[in-house]
Amino acid sequence: MLPHLRTYRRDGIAADTAAGLVLAAFLVPAGMGYAAASGLPVQAGLYASIAALVAYGLSGPSQILVVGPDSALVPLVATCLAAAPPAAGPGRAAVLTLCAGLFCIAAGIVRLGFLTDLISKPVRIGYLNGIAITVIAGQVPALTGMPEQAGASGNSFLDDATVVVARLAAGAIQPLSVVFGCGCLGAILLLRRFVPRAPGVLIGLAGAAAAAAVLEHRGLPLPALVPAIPPGLPALALPQVDWAGFVELLPIAGAIALVAAADTSVLSRAYPGPDGQPSPPNRELVALGLANLAAGFFQGMPVSSSSTRTPIVAAAGARSQVACLVAAATVTLLIAFAPWLSGFIPRPALAAVVIAACSSLLDYRGFWQLARIRPGEFVVSLVCLLGVVLLGVLPGIVLAVALSLTDFIWRSWRPYDAVLGRVAGVKGYHDVARHPAAALIPGLVLFRWDAPLFFANAGMFRRRLLDVLAETPAPVKQVIIAAEPITDIDTTASDILCQLADELQARGIGLAFAELKGPVKDHLKRYGVFARFGDAAFHPTLGRAVSRYLDEHEVAWQDWSD
Repeated sequence: MLPHLRTYRRDGIAADTAAGLVLAAFLVPAGMGYAAASGLPVQAGLYASIAALVAYGLSGPSQILVVGPDSALVPLVATCLAAAPPAAGPGRAAVLTLCAGLFCIAAGIVRLGFLTDLISKPVRIGYLNGIAITVIAGQVPALTGMPEQAGASGNSFLDDATVVVARLAAGAIQPLSVVFGCGCLGAILLLRRFVPRAPGVLIGLAGAAAAAAVLEHRGLPLPALVPAIPPGLPALALPQVDWAGFVELLPIAGAIALVAAADTSVLSRAYPGPDGQPSPPNRELVALGLANLAAGFFQGMPVSSSSTRTPIVAAAGARSQVACLVAAATVTLLIAFAPWLSGFIPRPALAAVVIAACSSLLDYRGFWQLARIRPGEFVVSLVCLLGVVLLGVLPGIVLAVALSLTDFIWRSWRPYDAVLGRVAGVKGYHDVARHPAAALIPGLVLFRWDAPLFFANAGMFRRRLLDVLAETPAPVKQVIIAAEPITDIDTTASDILCQLADELQARGIGLAFAELKGPVKDHLKRYGVFARFGDAAFHPTLGRAVSRYLDEHEVAWQDWSD
């Protein structure tokens, strides 16, 4: 932000101020809703919003990224608070926020921003769909006026669904709460659909508060109302927690940092800077960590980049983080001079705000598109969704990371390979499986391996090449590895290459390489393998390698280009 301020143009003040006021209209209900859904006092969400906006605004590299409480973090915070007494909740949430911030800062300092790229699109779609389903199920009790203990905060979807079904069967719902909650939800969704530029959340919440005020004025029954925000601003404080509680919070804090970092990475790519480039991931991690530290010190809750509020401030015409600072100042003024306003908000309407926000996480199109175009990735996404829904959010995150790494290893372990031949009228050498008319040079096998060679797939490489030799009808004199796609060879793979060369030599077959990259050759030289094969076994191009073979062997071969 500070570099942005040095080059800030005054003609952007009006646009940023207007965008900041629009953003503030969304921040208040969203912050309160996410805090209530997490089992925290509603002011925790507002405190976190203010602190995070200021901290990121002064340190973040992105010009319009909005940071604050987010629906993707709600079930994780709820899990942290589920086993704690209500009075201890704010303190535990603040410690959790500080720990998550330290994780993000440490990851940014040691340049671990690239790790967020390990969360693949199918895993992310499945995870976010599972999060949305879990949070929505947890908000049904508040939406329908069920007793407070019915909302199984921090539990899995199955636990929450079981409680909801039992309460519904027992008739433990309040029709008035259903009217307020569903009415507010319907208004938000309709405005989002038909008037997307309108502040639907604010309109729905204001309408519910006005209706509650009318009922109170006439002495009629009311749904449960949100407690009024304590007057005054939060004091800077270091939250206290015992050692056992601190250790217990660390895994959840790590999961929050991972989810927040992944969300921020995706959004920074979706909203690049003026030069069209996304923000540096490691700087984003540090700024996100500072935002969480600020939120924790001011008695808030964990924060992340917001996939709902960032598009809002972008559409409102924001040009810089000044818009976020204006929004933070507006919310601060509201807390300082009119905290009593929150006491008019019906609790079911606040639950409707959370449900509406989570509905934006549901990606039906992406989910079914995977089923249509990439069934294997659809299965991965579905497993991740079921993991979050059936096992809970924290195990679901572990499963998501494990699935991403497993998917990466699987693709590297069983990559595509091809036998290459010469296609008449086309330069180069091409996959005979895709070009059945390709001619094979007698006695020569050109074998391409489309992945790095490392410990997990080196054995597969050897078996595939031997299978190709077994399937070749004519006697083979030479094997040339088309090595351009091989970007690395580790020590395990180099040993297997030497073993393979000995096996082939015993059968009177030579082994050579073409188009092997310089850095990979350097590895082989350090391993001592380059000298084992000899400089003559490495060719700069496939054409040179084939010419060398034809010069050394009497082969009846006429190329189309001759």
